[in-house]
Amino acid sequence: MNAVQNYLEINRQSWNNRIETHLQSEFYDLNSFLEGKTSLNDIELKLLGDIKGKRILHLQCHFGQDSISLSRLGAEVTGVDLADKAIQRATKIAQDTNSNANFICCDIYDLPNHLDKQFDIVFTSYGVIGWLPDLDKWAKIISKFLRPGGKFVFVEFHPVVWMFDENFEKIAYNYSNSGAIVESENGTYADKTASISQENVTWNHSLSEVITSLIKNGVEINSFDEYDYSPYNCFNKTIEIAPNKYRIAHLDNKIPMLYSIVATKKIDR
Repeated sequence: MNAVQNYLEINRQSWNNRIETHLQSEFYDLNSFLEGKTSLNDIELKLLGDIKGKRILHLQCHFGQDSISLSRLGAEVTGVDLADKAIQRATKIAQDTNSNANFICCDIYDLPNHLDKQFDIVFTSYGVIGWLPDLDKWAKIISKFLRPGGKFVFVEFHPVVWMFDENFEKIAYNYSNSGAIVESENGTYADKTASISQENVTWNHSLSEVITSLIKNGVEINSFDEYDYSPYNCFNKTIEIAPNKYRIAHLDNKIPMLYSIVATKKIDR
């Protein structure tokens, strides 16, 4: 079996391999989180609005910080992730912080075999869709688990970012999906000096692919925005232009770093 055919297991191992480093990293700042600091950024907080009493499905939740942060705002949250070690830690952190967030370990394409309910909001953010080969299947999952009239909130790194080499010196990858990208990595975005290495299988997805997949599956776009900064210092050659706002130093504001989508599940009439 080649890497593309075995992408789920390769990527599961990749994320399991990172988990201890991520838990100990300044990037995730787990100690402050345990003391009550939110892991959510202003961008998604504004897009989500008042979520008290809302049922939220959080796709690709890693070890659950954002899921638990959402629950602290009064939502009933279910987090989903492929990596079993991440979900184990998410469950433990939820217990330790008296959060009512609950977690499911599975590939999100397989979620209908693990969950049978609909939600007011489906949320997913930052470095998620690149791990998925088929966005039509992704949009079908979103549509299936959203109640009619429910809201999809999505914040993601801009596909222009993924066109560059790791030091943002030249264009190295296609803007559109041209097939799987199989790479090995030393360290991790949360700690580039960590003595770990892993293999990854990813895909680039254009804006048109994302938007069309949602529209085709009955999810109506309400807003689309682009941002010329990242709230995370997770790339090389960055500069902090304001608190928690990072750009690639030599590119300044010349490229988009993020985009966001808010969409609504259509109500059948």
